[in-house]
Amino acid sequence: MKKYLITLIPVVLLGWQRGPVQQNAIVTTETSLSEDIKPTAGQYKAEELSSRILSNYHYRKTKLNDSLSSAIFDKYIDGIDHGRLYFLASDMAEFEKYRYSFDDFLQKRELDVPFNMYNLFRKRYQERSEYIQTLLKTPKPFDYTVDETLNTDREKVAWAKSNDELNDTWRKYLKSEALDLKLAGKADSSVVKTMSDRYKNRDRGLSRIRTEQVFQMFMNAYAESLDPHTSYMAPTSADRFKQEMSQSVEGIGALLREEDNYIKIVEVIPGGPAFKGKQLKKEDKIIGVAQGDDGKFVDLVGWFVDDAVKLIKGTKGTVVRLQVLSADALSSTPPKEIRLVREKIKLEDSRAKKEIVSVNTGNKDYKIGVIDIPLFYRDFEGAQQKEKEFSSTTRDVQKLITELQAESVDGIVIDLRNNGGGSLTEAVSLTGLFINKGPVVQVKEGQGDIQVETDNDPMIAYNGPMAVMVNRFSASASEIFAAAIQDYKRGIIVGEQTYGKGTVQTLIDLNQWAPKETDQLGQVKLTVAKFYRINGSSTQLKGVMPDLELPSAFKVNEYGEGSQPSALPWDQIASSKYESANNINDKIVGQLKDKYKQRLKSDEELKTLVKTLDEFKKARENKIVSLQEAKRKVERDEAEKKRAALKQLGEDAEDEDEDADPKVATEAPKDAKKKKDIYITETGRMLADLIVISKEPSLAGAKKK
Repeated sequence: MKKYLITLIPVVLLGWQRGPVQQNAIVTTETSLSEDIKPTAGQYKAEELSSRILSNYHYRKTKLNDSLSSAIFDKYIDGIDHGRLYFLASDMAEFEKYRYSFDDFLQKRELDVPFNMYNLFRKRYQERSEYIQTLLKTPKPFDYTVDETLNTDREKVAWAKSNDELNDTWRKYLKSEALDLKLAGKADSSVVKTMSDRYKNRDRGLSRIRTEQVFQMFMNAYAESLDPHTSYMAPTSADRFKQEMSQSVEGIGALLREEDNYIKIVEVIPGGPAFKGKQLKKEDKIIGVAQGDDGKFVDLVGWFVDDAVKLIKGTKGTVVRLQVLSADALSSTPPKEIRLVREKIKLEDSRAKKEIVSVNTGNKDYKIGVIDIPLFYRDFEGAQQKEKEFSSTTRDVQKLITELQAESVDGIVIDLRNNGGGSLTEAVSLTGLFINKGPVVQVKEGQGDIQVETDNDPMIAYNGPMAVMVNRFSASASEIFAAAIQDYKRGIIVGEQTYGKGTVQTLIDLNQWAPKETDQLGQVKLTVAKFYRINGSSTQLKGVMPDLELPSAFKVNEYGEGSQPSALPWDQIASSKYESANNINDKIVGQLKDKYKQRLKSDEELKTLVKTLDEFKKARENKIVSLQEAKRKVERDEAEKKRAALKQLGEDAEDEDEDADPKVATEAPKDAKKKKDIYITETGRMLADLIVISKEPSLAGAKKK
């Protein structure tokens, strides 16, 4: 089996690597904002090699042309000024003449225009910075009694026609930020000082930007126009990637990126402090960091990710406190404070775990075993050395199944919610625990070759009733497993449509293509293959559709592959030959849906959950916030009520109490009562319904086994 990168994010790889990775020293140089940044000789070579690799070896085989140039142009502009807060309409009119020339730049090793565009951004940034500091020096920069609003969604707004128009937009943004600080209890003088320091830090951050960061932004405009999982990594970014792969970082256990002036969480790493505390989630924004239990918060808004990481990382055993805006927060929601103890990522903390829940249906109690799998892990090095107890998802789950059977459970639920992927080997072998033997997934390479990954072990660890729970953030290897269980008609799939990440990546070190080159050229992460279900349908874009869909806090294309404009399309290939278990069929699923619909009408918890989620989704669509203090406070209170209602219903069932004392240790006592997870409860009911229906095969039209 070939080793590919198949995860949703780069950190969770096919194999867990041991030991620290040496990291090259990062040289940080400050430049005046009026001083131009210029490309290096090595970057011209990296441009040539990257363009050749991306044109010839990417799965799409997309040649550089005017159409692709236009997409690269738009993505590059978006990468520089996503919020349309710096460039003027006149700047864009001047740039427009290059829209169909970016393909020529890449083919001819030209970098002057992309760098000139970025250098103009630095000039525009300096103009805005001067306005900001001038405004903040006025005696009373903001009048909170004026009834005005701010539209926080600037993705499709027109470019400002004048500096005055931009200044007014910035005045409103600054007022909104200041109002957040004021409502958090800061005095007016403290608000202004915090704001002034915040933007001075941003100025220092931009002055430290290096030529390789500009080059990486330009090359990624090309790479990500091909598909969202292809990218170019400059040398220092490649070093950070290696460190993330090693899992040796002492910190909070989260991958970060900068976006729209915020530090965002790309992924919470299983086994880290953030994962164990269940307090941080993908897409959360970190806006402040403090050291220890008594340290003052440093404002992170406007920081670059490299600088933010230096504050968040630290010595094992030390405390770091974060101010966080939740991903699902409404526009007026205040930040929450989180306390974490730094430590190394521990694989054992991300291993599969079990619990037993009791559900009642038809006036009968059923014991349902739940196995939570946070990722598909495998210690490849330990396996190669034939260690007796090397880490393996399949081995761990097999043990848990044996324990659950000994406790006489009536059925088993495999919980893959928020599982971003991992080892393809484990996805295949785990499927084998529930089927006789046969194909699990097909891998089609760019040249058209198709490889079928197969479970050849006829042993079945569990042949009883089963369900697989998935959500929007179940991706890659999780989708492979869920799809196989669905195609074999082995169990029911419950939850949300999955992420739709059905592509395969590999890493290419550019210096391998230029061995005599003395400069470090970076790496290309390249999409080279796609995954297909055994029925021939791709998991790309569409993911896995659940048999029974649970209420969701998100719209279908709000997150996931479908939210990415450059995502590879869904398609089909020929089906593999396989023999389904026929435990599930359309009639059974229809009956399960009918019973679920009845509960949606009669069960008060479910009715309240659906109503609350609908209200929450509707509220999140509103991107207009008031800049009048009294109205903003009302908006904020309403947002908090909606979020509290979700927490009460178990939407964040494993979260700790956000109102608890942050100095209290994050790990609850073993005998502490766990908050009810309504999604697990309902999935258990569905599985219990399946058990009842399966006992009457004539009603469902199932084949008797």
